Amino acid sequence: MNASVHGQRCLIIVFTAMSLLLAKVSVASELEDGIAQIQREWADIRYKRAPAERERLYEALAAKAHRLSEAQRERSEPLIWEGIVVSSLAGEKGGLGALGLAKQAKALYEDAIRIDGNALDGSAFNSLAVLYYKVPSWPIGFGDKAKARELLDKAIGINPAGIDPNYFYAEYLIETGRRAEAVPYLERALAAPPRPGRQVADEGRRAEARQLLDRARSN
Repeated sequence: MNASVHGQRCLIIVFTAMSLLLAKVSVASELEDGIAQIQREWADIRYKRAPAERERLYEALAAKAHRLSEAQRERSEPLIWEGIVVSSLAGEKGGLGALGLAKQAKALYEDAIRIDGNALDGSAFNSLAVLYYKVPSWPIGFGDKAKARELLDKAIGINPAGIDPNYFYAEYLIETGRRAEAVPYLERALAAPPRPGRQVADEGRRAEARQLLDRARSN
């Protein structure tokens, strides 16, 4: 093989490697941008929109989140956020009519955990736990307080200082009649470090934590 041919082959290999790297960077950027947009829209709907608007807006956002998760099937992050939006939609619908949406969200979180349970600081464990302690138990639904605590323990283990796992652990404790135990979790939630790009969500969650703390401390 002469030097010219060898050089051409080396250039082809280098260009191919660079193209693959650029493609991976582009996909990662698309995922990050898509997740950030869904996070912003979810927070805006939850904390800034009137209750009468939320169901319609969550339906549109759920469709957007589904498109992202379909395009990024090997990643858990879009599945988690699709689950969060679907769960929020179920909360707005309420009643037995929301059970099908809750089951849909449960499947999304379980798929996300199978791919990577540590993604987004363990948010899939945390969000799945919320379903288990809010949904009615058998024979109506799949609710299971013991399963919820097991999942909350995993979420706290992954992100012990996070605002969401501490807030929801406290909410679980209050809903299961252990208000005094909820206080330190709410104090940690209020002291949690800010999340980049999630100011609206952080402000809204802190306000909810303060309300829950007043409830936990009441007689």
